[in-house]
Amino acid sequence: MWFKNLGVFRLTEAFTLTPEELEQKLVALSFHPCGPHEESSFGWTSPLGKNSQQLVHSANGFMMLCGKKEERVLPAAVVNELVQEKIFETENRQSRKLSKKERTEIKDELIFELLPKAFTFSRKIHAYIDSKGGWLVVDAASAKSAEDLLSLLRKSLSSLPAVPLNTIEKPTTTMTQWLLNNKAPDDITIEDECELRSPEEAGGIIHCKRHDLALPEIKNHLDNGKEVIKLAVNWADRIAFIIDENLAIKRLRFLDLIQDQVTDIETGDEAAQFDADFSIMSAELAHFLPRLMELFGGENKA
Repeated sequence: MWFKNLGVFRLTEAFTLTPEELEQKLVALSFHPCGPHEESSFGWTSPLGKNSQQLVHSANGFMMLCGKKEERVLPAAVVNELVQEKIFETENRQSRKLSKKERTEIKDELIFELLPKAFTFSRKIHAYIDSKGGWLVVDAASAKSAEDLLSLLRKSLSSLPAVPLNTIEKPTTTMTQWLLNNKAPDDITIEDECELRSPEEAGGIIHCKRHDLALPEIKNHLDNGKEVIKLAVNWADRIAFIIDENLAIKRLRFLDLIQDQVTDIETGDEAAQFDADFSIMSAELAHFLPRLMELFGGENKA
């Protein structure tokens, strides 16, 4: 289980639940498939997959969770076409124009009829709690997915003091200086991808991919006021990723130094492999996250 994205939250109070206590808290909101007239369902499922009922997987003090969301697929174009047909038919039959309220009622009735026949699709959102380091780390490609998982966890626990990362220096300012001066910290290697944006509202955006970011043309854009809002970097030849202006990590890759550790471990089954992967990944990120804060001037606790 290797995370590909990191949405990171700082736990502002000590997380004291044991894995067993956390498991008990999650049971009430276990995942169930969508009912016939439910548009979606979101709940906890086993991080280990179908072969396990355990909702919390613990290794070396880190606790892995998994939220599962199932949604019914009702394409808006199909719904709108059927609604218009129904409205046209009703207006012709009654020889009058329907009110806005009546049109809304027709749409609601159609959705109610169609939902039980709609296909469903599901996705999982994995996360883990590092109670020692004080982090909640979510493998989510979007901020909304990370917040959805956080909301579900808050609902299960009644309360969870957790906030997005906040550093003393603005990430855009720091990353812009790295490129402008063609110099990053010793353990950071700038790779070949970035996104630049003009600071004014609705400013222009330039995407650079597979591009030498040390070329004069990049510096010209920065000299003219553009800021770096996404940047591909490598940390200590251990992990590579794209970091954005909100400190979200995308397209995370664990490099050979880490993958070699996995190769050296012999496991007998999928559960043992999951445990080994999770242990190595979480330990690596426990070293990386404090360094991430340092790169941007330290954590802003104000």
